[in-house]
Amino acid sequence: MSKLEEVLRDRSASKCELCESEENLSVYEIPPVISATVDNSILVCAKCLEQIEDTEKIEVNHWHCLNASMWSEFVPVQIMAYRMLFNLKSEVWASELLEQMYLDDQSLELAKKTLSDDDSSNMKHKDSNGVDLKTGDSVTIIKDLVVKGAGFTAKRGTLVKKIMLSENPEHIEGKVNGTQIVLLTKYLKKMN
Repeated sequence: MSKLEEVLRDRSASKCELCESEENLSVYEIPPVISATVDNSILVCAKCLEQIEDTEKIEVNHWHCLNASMWSEFVPVQIMAYRMLFNLKSEVWASELLEQMYLDDQSLELAKKTLSDDDSSNMKHKDSNGVDLKTGDSVTIIKDLVVKGAGFTAKRGTLVKKIMLSENPEHIEGKVNGTQIVLLTKYLKKMN
């Protein structure tokens, strides 16, 4: 066991610093890394590590653990929690946690260093007037819409708060009548 791993095990009480698992722990160096130190490394379990390194394998429910780890007193843990929440920002709960999270300017800059918003810059969600939509915006429905499978009609003029963008630029998600549904952007108007 390396000296770095010993220090991280001591710091974390031999638990994954993201999900608190005690199994299959290893050191993860948070990119970009020139040389691994306690200030840019965390102790993670094999399950977290696999999903950090391959976002195609992300199990959304596993990451609810970030609700606790994002408040860690250790900056490297905060940075990794921020990056994972950013990767999960299409989930309402993750987006809300991301909004609550506080990082000082230097840590926030480090956290954003390897993140890419390319998918959102290439794929713009626009309302019926061509106005850009972002996660967290509020929109109004401009046409009565029958909600398939939910047994109700989303009425014209209904306000939908804290929308979430989807992978399809023509769709957003939001709550109407207490039900999370997918809405077509062409039937929405962004509220100021």
